[in-house]
Amino acid sequence: MEARRRCGWCGTDELYTRYHDEEWGAPVRDDRKLFEFITLEGAQAGLSWLTILRRRENYRAAFFLFDPLKVASLGPDDVDRLMQNAGIIRNKRKIESVITNARAFLDVAEEFGSFSAYLWGYVDGSPIVNRWSDASQVPAVVPLAEKISRDMKRRGFSFFGPTVCYAHMQATGMVNDHLTSCFRHAELARPSDGQ
Repeated sequence: MEARRRCGWCGTDELYTRYHDEEWGAPVRDDRKLFEFITLEGAQAGLSWLTILRRRENYRAAFFLFDPLKVASLGPDDVDRLMQNAGIIRNKRKIESVITNARAFLDVAEEFGSFSAYLWGYVDGSPIVNRWSDASQVPAVVPLAEKISRDMKRRGFSFFGPTVCYAHMQATGMVNDHLTSCFRHAELARPSDGQ
């Protein structure tokens, strides 16, 4: 049996390939899951995504399974406690940003009915399907990510610049950036996925 063809970035690490095969690029509309990705991608800034994936369960435990209401209630003593947690990235600014982002996330969800409605409104509810044949064609940032990032910054989010925003769009399926040679591109481009 022929091996599945994947995007090259996931390599052969089992955790990374499972993430690629099951999550990356699949549309996410659940608010808690979207908050999880905002948190993890903010933690990832300057590090490899695999580093964060290996700590994902620790983040889930540290931040109440990414319940933004509980995270928003954390204070300075909690930040000090989290700074002692070797299972997460112990960067004070990044930890504080999780709490700040939870508060901004709740404000957006209240204004738009859900955070998902706000975010997916930028793409009219349907994923953008790109057709890249080579990894060198995949951009690190696009004008739409700059626009979303700018608005989120205005709304109080931190550690969510344009590059992180585009990574978020890719991860949560707002954009299908799997290479056309990857088996996931066709799976995610099917009409049942909102196209």
